[in-house]
Amino acid sequence: MKALLAAIALAALAACGVETATTAATVAEAKRREAEQAKKSLESAKQKIEAASQLMQKSAERSEEASKD
Repeated sequence: MKALLAAIALAALAACGVETATTAATVAEAKRREAEQAKKSLESAKQKIEAASQLMQKSAERSEEASKD
């Protein structure tokens, strides 16, 4: 009887470990996806800033050329 109870307790504890590991893996995957999305957003923002900077530079150059005439 003690052996049966010990086996049941061991199985229950092992199941808890599996559940914990599965939950941790799920959370890790979610964090990985979140980090990947943040990286894409950052890259997009950098590209937009660069494009705006180039437009401002061209506008300043045109203004400078117009003032020379």
